[in-house]
Amino acid sequence: TARDSVYRSSIAGEFTPARGFDIVKTRRSSLNISFYGLFRYMNQTPGDQTFTDHLGRERTVKARNDLNWHRTFVWLTGFFWDPKFRYNISLWSLPTTQQTLLFGNMQYRFSPAFTLGVGIAPNLTARSVQGSWPFWGSSDRQMSEDFFRGGFSSGVFATGQVLPRVNYTLSINTNISQLGTTAANDTRDFAYSASLVWRPTTGEFGPRGGLGDFEHHTSLATQFGVSAGTSREGRYADETAPPNATQIKLSDGVNPFDENALAEGVTVEKLDYDEVAVDAGLKLRGFSFQSEYYWRRLSNFQTLGGPVPMTSIFDHGFQVQAMHMVVPRRLGLYATYGKLIDDFDRKPYEISGGTSFYPTGTRSWRLNL
Repeated sequence: TARDSVYRSSIAGEFTPARGFDIVKTRRSSLNISFYGLFRYMNQTPGDQTFTDHLGRERTVKARNDLNWHRTFVWLTGFFWDPKFRYNISLWSLPTTQQTLLFGNMQYRFSPAFTLGVGIAPNLTARSVQGSWPFWGSSDRQMSEDFFRGGFSSGVFATGQVLPRVNYTLSINTNISQLGTTAANDTRDFAYSASLVWRPTTGEFGPRGGLGDFEHHTSLATQFGVSAGTSREGRYADETAPPNATQIKLSDGVNPFDENALAEGVTVEKLDYDEVAVDAGLKLRGFSFQSEYYWRRLSNFQTLGGPVPMTSIFDHGFQVQAMHMVVPRRLGLYATYGKLIDDFDRKPYEISGGTSFYPTGTRSWRLNL
């Protein structure tokens, strides 16, 4: 039958580039294993640097010069009993910071318009947290998107196609980033987020919607989207300990939950995080362009030790990225620019560029400079 032809057993070790190894496929279950590894050399110069924060205090820059096996990801994915019931078990390790996590999610696809899932899921605050990794220009996010975005946390989410070529995702998470936060020090507040994406011309935007037209679209592929998130965030730590919350930063890089971050002798215990982003992109004949604009407000500060001198902090900014496959399926060049327009009038910006070489002619192996 058609069902048998789709879910029949396969030879162990079958490999599809960038999709892992199919170990088992039967009518009632499947198992695929895939993995990602990143080794990198980073040198930030000069090694002896300082910066002045928004309160005029001089701080030391911890400039790095290191060799690191930086990141490992292993995914076990498939379905059980019913092809509509999918699972994903993930092993994530960041040896650079000595962090290792084992997590996952489960989803049931009721219809093309509605899939319900539980588990670790993104706060839908920026396009880069919604599946495009690791198909980026560099190996990590640009400055602007990393500043504004939320992180990943346990939650329940729904996704589907509401109209032809229009997809939505809704998510309720325990907070905007579960990294470093245990259930014992979490609060009773939740994070809420939503995203809408429209691909009007071709109905797709390449694998995972990532940067780069590696696949060489002969027809113009376009993508437009909007994302938003809100959360009541806390330090997730006792007042005598450093904060476990590290996702939110001020425009000078200071953690708002650090002691003295917004005023001397004052510690922010809770704040409201509200963020909106709009994005757009196109791909054609080896050329790709993607951009996103962000707005973020931090407000309703609950403090210990006294008040802070502001009722809210409003920042907005953008990033643009362009890439061209100068040698199809082998060599790509990219450039990026990002800027923050911030309440502290520091206006930090980033200009970057690089090249990616694909030795095998697939996305599965990349050398990046």
